Amino acid sequence: MSISNEKVAGEMYFTANPNSEHHYQNFDFELLGHYLHFKTDSGVFSKSTVDFGTRTMLTALTKTTIEPGKVLDLGTGYGPVGIAIAKALRRQVDMSDVNERALALARQNADSNGVGDQVKIFQSDMYANISDKYALILVNPPIRAGKVVVTTMLQEGINHLIPGGKLIAVLQKKQGAPSAQKNLLSTFGNVTTIHKDKGYYILESIYDPNSNI
Repeated sequence: MSISNEKVAGEMYFTANPNSEHHYQNFDFELLGHYLHFKTDSGVFSKSTVDFGTRTMLTALTKTTIEPGKVLDLGTGYGPVGIAIAKALRRQVDMSDVNERALALARQNADSNGVGDQVKIFQSDMYANISDKYALILVNPPIRAGKVVVTTMLQEGINHLIPGGKLIAVLQKKQGAPSAQKNLLSTFGNVTTIHKDKGYYILESIYDPNSNI
């Protein structure tokens, strides 16, 4: 699940069980130096290509360091973020989404790109089914789902990070980046804009258990 205004046949892609008619597509895309193959469908986000926000967020990973440990791709969609990280960084990645159709595609895409044994793909409404702690959480929130959903995805990440772990999120300036900065600062006690491109802000907050928030 990712930031978008995309609406499909009267339903949003962040519904659990899209009922729009299937329309499968296939395309290749280079992410983090690897050419990856993706199968997509109607009822999922950015079905024709990897969206610019996702690409910008992945580019920003070259500007930060990541503690040893697992990665969480929260709102994975058909899987470009989690698959790219598993492939390029050789990390174990948990990939979750509320959209069951997207998750089925993510499983196929992980296998076809040779990282099926490095990822765990499962359904979760935000953090509802997530109990592990991560070195990195990546979030591209669905703005159309509303402010409460976006804020929850950002702020509750602190409960699922190891000490020194990071939450990295992408938002457009015109769709809430300044508000997200304030929310992350109030939650983590820190927030940094590590990258900007065409109105997209990549925000990073670090979990410090000794911080006096």
